[in-house]
Amino acid sequence: MNSENISLFSKLDIRVGEITKAEIFEEAIKPAYILTIDFGEKIGLKKTSAQITNYELETLQNKKCIAVINLGEKQIGPIMSQCLVLGSISNNGDVLLLSPEDQAELGDKIS
Repeated sequence: MNSENISLFSKLDIRVGEITKAEIFEEAIKPAYILTIDFGEKIGLKKTSAQITNYELETLQNKKCIAVINLGEKQIGPIMSQCLVLGSISNNGDVLLLSPEDQAELGDKIS
């Protein structure tokens, strides 16, 4: 690792959040959900879209996740995406959300 790469990574604000609402993103070109994520009292709620339709909507309610919250906002169809949820891509193409330990609190910083 060089110091430039470490510096770039350290600029990302990656936090623990909890999905409070998940709904089908009807207007999306590729199947996706609209997520509302709670990042705790100091940061509050943020919305995003995510192509994680391998999950049932009901299983996303109250699920903790990891997201980058300081990439700026981006208009995606009718919604303003305010964060980027992180996940891994399995061999079959499903996105598997990264999730913290149960003890992690909303808004905790990932480093």
